[in-house]
Amino acid sequence: MRDTTHDRVPARLALADGTLLTGRAFGATGRGIVSVAEVVFNTAMTGYQEAMTDPSYAGQILTLTAPLVGNTGVNPVDVESGRVQIAGLVIRELARLHSSYRATADLSGYLADAGVLGIERVDTRALTRVLRSDGVLAGALTDDASVTDAQLVARAQQAPSMAGQNLVPEVGCSSAGRWDEGLGDWTGIEGPAEGPVVLAIDCGAKRNILRHLTQRGCRVEIIPHDFDANDVIARFERGEAHGVFVSNGPGDPAAVEATIASLRRLVSGDAPLIPVFGICLGHQLLALASGAATFKLPFGHRGANQPVLDRETGRVEITSQNHGFAVDPASLDAQIAESTHIHLNDGTLAGFRRLDRPVFAVQHHPEASPGPHDSWYLFDRFVALCGESLALGIRT
Repeated sequence: MRDTTHDRVPARLALADGTLLTGRAFGATGRGIVSVAEVVFNTAMTGYQEAMTDPSYAGQILTLTAPLVGNTGVNPVDVESGRVQIAGLVIRELARLHSSYRATADLSGYLADAGVLGIERVDTRALTRVLRSDGVLAGALTDDASVTDAQLVARAQQAPSMAGQNLVPEVGCSSAGRWDEGLGDWTGIEGPAEGPVVLAIDCGAKRNILRHLTQRGCRVEIIPHDFDANDVIARFERGEAHGVFVSNGPGDPAAVEATIASLRRLVSGDAPLIPVFGICLGHQLLALASGAATFKLPFGHRGANQPVLDRETGRVEITSQNHGFAVDPASLDAQIAESTHIHLNDGTLAGFRRLDRPVFAVQHHPEASPGPHDSWYLFDRFVALCGESLALGIRT
């Protein structure tokens, strides 16, 4: 493969505070792209393809702190959705050659096909220090030389805040469907052929979450984020469904008002005792539906080595996380809910459960396996609850 690094043109990233970073463009170059979005950072050393295709990154320019990116190329398996979700990519160095028996293409070409611009030769760890000190900032990324530095900074300063943005409709499905793909034989996990039916509310669901459910024997049906709660309840009362999963997704959880209202109906006192499990945005939405409040973190949690304490067992789990908002633990109603997991870096809420219903959720991503399997028990717990509904019927 020919090394084309010398062909690359200059690129610039401007932040809303006036910071201007220069480097070399890759990906969708020469198209006059000016990507304006919130700039965030991820500290994981691997998994760049999974991150780029994670719907939770929609509307964000992703900075990777790993010093070399692209060395394993890309492939059609390590994706979490049907397309690249990020608005732009910022890295220190793009690998000149990729080397992996699984690779089918290189990173730059992959981004070019997706219409996403990247910039390399940026001191990403210095950029991360800025974002950690000042909080995440809006940014503007371009390789268009006709845009002046002042104009680029102005574009960044005019960008809307992530707070208040409902991005779920941009990434979630619009119609119901089935999911049949599992993790494969390597896991050693095998569920029953006719396990419980799980309705997965798609707010931007990562594929690996759905694979974990399917691997455990669940018959997964994906439903849109704007689902009708009464229809879901009716399916449970007829014995056609046995659990609800609420997925991850992007944006401000408090802005996803229709989904919150529907979840509030599902967990209300006059609804059946439906097993419900939420991850990431799903955790936040279930908390909001239970009367709690959320807030925006200064720079979020994005990485694969985030320590979380399971308060019940006392075990510390190494988790993968990707979120910019969190649930205020003081806003949880102690009459109906309790904290189950705590993020040890800053003490934020990492999980809760309802005391009156089979409902629980975590802020981290157990399917990402950074521990590697520290949090897989959460899927087992949910599937067991769904299995009870399958065997015993819905309890009212």
